[in-house]
Amino acid sequence: MQSLYGAIANYKFNYMENKKSKGLGDTVAKFTKATGIKKVVDTVSKVTKKPCNCGERQDNLNRLFPYNN
Repeated sequence: MQSLYGAIANYKFNYMENKKSKGLGDTVAKFTKATGIKKVVDTVSKVTKKPCNCGERQDNLNRLFPYNN
């Protein structure tokens, strides 16, 4: 039987998976949000007062590794 955390993570990932990704950056963003990594990064970024530049990194990955939809 799947744990509650696993069920929630799967639900979030499947929900976000329905939105089309333009490239690798969108896929990485969906994965980090679904697993809770994004929340940890945002918290650390806020505490250290250093921007994570996640959006910029996501755009760069989308540009470098686009999907042919």
